[in-house]
Amino acid sequence: MAFENLSERIQKALKNLTGKGKISEEDINRASREIRLALLEADVNFKVVKDFIKTIKKEALGKEVQESLNPGQQVIKIVNEELTKMMGEDAATLNKSKHIPTVIMMVGLQGTGKTTTVGKLAYHLQKTQNARPLLIAGDIYRPAAVDQLKQIGEQLKVPVYSETNEKDVAKIVENGLKEADKNKNDYVIIDTAGRLEIDEPLMEELERVKKVSDPDNILLVVDAMTGQAATDVAKGFDERLGVTGVILTKLDGDTRGGAALSIRAVTGKPIIYTGQGEKLTDLEDFHPDRMASRILGMGDMLTLIERAQQDYDEKEAQKVAEKMKENTFDFNDFIDQLEQVQKMGPLDQIMKMIPGMANNPQLQNMSIDEKQIAHTKAIVYSMTKEERENPDVLNPSRRRRIAAGSARPVVEVNRMIKQFKMARDMMQKVTKGNFKGLSNLPGMDSPMAKMAMRRMGKNFKKNKKKRLKNMKRYHS
Repeated sequence: MAFENLSERIQKALKNLTGKGKISEEDINRASREIRLALLEADVNFKVVKDFIKTIKKEALGKEVQESLNPGQQVIKIVNEELTKMMGEDAATLNKSKHIPTVIMMVGLQGTGKTTTVGKLAYHLQKTQNARPLLIAGDIYRPAAVDQLKQIGEQLKVPVYSETNEKDVAKIVENGLKEADKNKNDYVIIDTAGRLEIDEPLMEELERVKKVSDPDNILLVVDAMTGQAATDVAKGFDERLGVTGVILTKLDGDTRGGAALSIRAVTGKPIIYTGQGEKLTDLEDFHPDRMASRILGMGDMLTLIERAQQDYDEKEAQKVAEKMKENTFDFNDFIDQLEQVQKMGPLDQIMKMIPGMANNPQLQNMSIDEKQIAHTKAIVYSMTKEERENPDVLNPSRRRRIAAGSARPVVEVNRMIKQFKMARDMMQKVTKGNFKGLSNLPGMDSPMAKMAMRRMGKNFKKNKKKRLKNMKRYHS
């Protein structure tokens, strides 16, 4: 999980400030030291850390406390704002050409997952913009790189342009662009070769590709697990090519997160996407404010909602929302939603996007696999039609019969029914915008969770139009 160690350390440092009626300069200095050590251990650039801590101390000691926040919460607010600024403040987007195709040139060192990321980006553009991309196989040196890209193209039903006998990559790209013009593709994504390190032959070849393709975007693919070294790589590519944005891969395998926190501050280049898994669906837009919230344990409900919108049918989602609001959500709906949740990713990652849940001890070892889902379905399918539609009729004798029919222990049946009712009650409150009603859930009494809930409550009605617009965009 990205930022896991950093998140725990920062939250621990800030927790000591909460609940105090007054915070002294010594309190601020102590918390700043802990945060500084946490950032350095996360492999964040030293100068970035130094500037960050200096700003935090200046803001925390010099700012008047808002009436709605206690002094500890005010410090958390400042840290949240500065973390967001460090990572770029606003979400960056691709440059789009006035005329098709928009050309994207992917560059990076060998082993960063560049070819797979080409496929992920193609899928992302298909899903979010209904795009018709063409992929150009420009990595003619790595064994099987062209075949890998062709396999990805077959999976996505996306055309891949390649040439067997041509050894001039610039010529391949030039011919590929002609193919895109002929077929009216609206995006062209160029996969290029990498090296173990930046060298002159690599840069000369990339410069020739840039010259013939005149790309609208030059995206640098960086392995998040390389830490501070990622910033040196970014500077090297930017000096020769003029990088427009960064894609961080393997963020799910980096518990430190130093690359994400350093790269924008050091290079000035925005992180546009992050890769957090091996599947072609595992590419996300990078939102600095949401990532800062995750680091501080304040959750990331907007990303969670957007993930759901990508996989849900709009009419079905509205129907489920109404059922939740009216408290008529039943076990038939539960099974449907369980299958949808599977598409969104691992359950532990999803739960950590909910404010207050990130460091909940009950979730530390939570996971979900096919066997657990099969057991849950067996329990539900052992219910009668009446029981599935009206869970409140499930008395002890019915539960014993369901346990026998599903070959699961009674205690497991009871636990599943209890969890179902808790989830139903929670979602009923959320769909009505009643976030205060969630304060009794485990982990929701933390200062970070309270701040997140207050912010969500204020923005819930204001963002209704934006949520509907996003849903229509995903399903247009």
